[in-house]
Amino acid sequence: MTELAQFASPSDLALPLWLVRPGADGPDLPAEIGQAATLWAQAQGFGGKAGQICLLPTPQGAIAGALYGIGPAVHAASRPARERHVLAKAAETLPKGDWYLANAPQGFDLSLAALGWLFAQYRFTRYKAGEAAAARLVAPQGVDAARVTALAAGEFLARDLINTPACDMGPADLEAAARALAQRHGAEISVIAGEDLLSQGFPMIHAVGRAGAQAPRLIDLRFPGSGPRLTLVGKGVCFDTGGLDIKPAASMALMKKDMGGAANALGLAETLARLGLTRNMRLRVLIPAVENAISANAFRPGDVLTSRKGLTVEVNNTDAEGRLVLADALTLADEEQPALLISIATLTGAARVALGPDLPPFFCDDDGVAEAVHAAGRDNADPVWRLPFWEPYEAMIEPGIADLDNAPGGGFAGAITAALFLRRFTEQARHYLHFDIYGWQPAAMPGRSKGGTGQAMRAILHALPEILK
Repeated sequence: MTELAQFASPSDLALPLWLVRPGADGPDLPAEIGQAATLWAQAQGFGGKAGQICLLPTPQGAIAGALYGIGPAVHAASRPARERHVLAKAAETLPKGDWYLANAPQGFDLSLAALGWLFAQYRFTRYKAGEAAAARLVAPQGVDAARVTALAAGEFLARDLINTPACDMGPADLEAAARALAQRHGAEISVIAGEDLLSQGFPMIHAVGRAGAQAPRLIDLRFPGSGPRLTLVGKGVCFDTGGLDIKPAASMALMKKDMGGAANALGLAETLARLGLTRNMRLRVLIPAVENAISANAFRPGDVLTSRKGLTVEVNNTDAEGRLVLADALTLADEEQPALLISIATLTGAARVALGPDLPPFFCDDDGVAEAVHAAGRDNADPVWRLPFWEPYEAMIEPGIADLDNAPGGGFAGAITAALFLRRFTEQARHYLHFDIYGWQPAAMPGRSKGGTGQAMRAILHALPEILK
């Protein structure tokens, strides 16, 4: 795993970083910096624009500190989105050394800003050396440094798993990552693999993954704790060729990220365990790990599969495989009647068409639970958007010769019909949430390097107290 970002220890050598907003008559410069520094900043054209930096010199020419623009004040409801990871650019561009925040403008979320700084420390260096961001931050006063560090640890784990190509992140490697997580936090882990999937009742996981070079498997982690049951099910398709309904090359280029649901489920478990929250719940993580490959024994368009639940599924497209492996895992999870059952998956292109890469949809039947998740995502710079389990579309997933259709024709409402398909396997859980994430940052932005990314983890985390109370 990438070396975790850490806050710097308080030190007399740390330099002050002043946060500045623009004003109608120029930037709102703090009086504490003095007249000479004020004139210097004005001469440099510093205006307090978001991400703008002005280094302040000592009389001897060394660095005395810096001014950092955080942009104009915004309405509280939109502040997390507008100020998302606002300090990340400072972490990426300030000179090497330790820095501390010398002020805190009214309404500025120090914890969120500190998290953005830590996110900017991420570097994926497994195959190519790269220097970590040189500027370190002393944890601002009032910020729970351990909590922010735990959030960054979960994010880093998810990014690492997604960024690793399928040659080194097949089902066996994903199992190894899960075992390492279990060992770190004292969780129990069991794995059902290969032909044992058939004898133990997971026929659709087996069907999707049987053509892969590595055997398909169901990874099952249980964390020690007591309280309500929380079960996370993450899609672990380590590479998706599309199967016999093969994808074109352009669509296959990013398919190492098709295990992004599993990566985010494991990342969330990492954070929950580091925060000690698993002691007050019965956390279970299920990962159906497969490669959707092409071989003589690959499952075929037109096949009818019988799921663990007993429902039959007509395969009308082998490239709609994620919902098949999730269905068997969800059935197992549902048998325990958890208080909250959550599936996380890079499931449909339709979700990206509707909401783009940055805003994953989620589905939930309970308005109170949905509002808790939406508010948690909004307030913690982890935006999600609710879409409906639209029941009039149920007929679209019911073919003529089987109970369910894995790929309805027509091209309409693909994210909704996929969610409806999964809901058929979750009848006993008190609450069911489904997240259709992208798991990928298409272009580098402050705090979000290009590549694998976490989505919905903080929204779920901060909603849990409301949902599981």
